[in-house]
Amino acid sequence: MTAKTPRLEHANIVASKIEPTLDFLLAAFPEWRVRGLAKAIGMANPAAGSMSAMTTPSLPSMTTARGARDPKSHAPGVAHVGFVVADLDAVVARLAATGHAPDHFGPEHPHRRNVYFYDPEGLEFEFVEYFSDKPEEKNLYV
Repeated sequence: MTAKTPRLEHANIVASKIEPTLDFLLAAFPEWRVRGLAKAIGMANPAAGSMSAMTTPSLPSMTTARGARDPKSHAPGVAHVGFVVADLDAVVARLAATGHAPDHFGPEHPHRRNVYFYDPEGLEFEFVEYFSDKPEEKNLYV
């Protein structure tokens, strides 16, 4: 079966510990469930950590392994993972209720609001709420 529109199948996110990242994502998206846990296989140091897969409405799976890049550097690697959400204030409130404060909000924009958080592992996540379905408005850089 081929998808009619492109979508992100999964994100492989590197962290030194699985639990803080899972707890952070489950606070943001309480409807998500952990699909399974398994030891990391095929990594440079397979004994270093474990891997988790999450079943989600918007991302069929998400994996987490061990070791992290400095998210504020310009080193190669994933800088952040962005999620489109229907209610940005609700996500911010759920994360605040579990002790997570935003790092910063994106600049004012006529067609979107966004906020950036770091989870306890230092991984950066962006949450964005769009006010338009038009790509030229959603992706307007002002």
